[in-house]
Amino acid sequence: MLGLSESLKVGDYAPNFVADSIQGRIKLSDLKGKNIVLYFYPKDDTPGCTIEAQDFNNRLKEFAKHDCIIIGVSKDNTNSHKKFIEKYSLKFDLLADISTEICQSYNVLKEKSMFGKKYLGIDRSTFLIDKIGKITKIWTTVKVKGHVDEVLSELKKI
Repeated sequence: MLGLSESLKVGDYAPNFVADSIQGRIKLSDLKGKNIVLYFYPKDDTPGCTIEAQDFNNRLKEFAKHDCIIIGVSKDNTNSHKKFIEKYSLKFDLLADISTEICQSYNVLKEKSMFGKKYLGIDRSTFLIDKIGKITKIWTTVKVKGHVDEVLSELKKI
């Protein structure tokens, strides 16, 4: 597993993981043969995270045309994910990374500050992974507006 100071690069194989979703356990290596958008977001049902999830959800058919699935990851538990999915009719998996193992292996935990208190939080990040499991594009400190368009544009190149 990569430490917090090590970063993944385009061309690296995406770190494997096993995680819980409301559909059951998901293992990244079982998804080979599909393109994958693996996106990390701070918290279910918050304004930016809701917009990002809805943007991906609204474009699922376009991603499917490129044999691509969307997977979201946060530190929220599966009960939180279930409520978020149901509230917004999301049609893709959200993974519960309560232990932050996945976040650590993808190096997306960053020091943040709220009300003067410092903590480790998720830096909104997206990884585009090809059908053999290699990372083809990485976005960090993502701005939600227009992000799904950027991801689709890159997906069309692989």
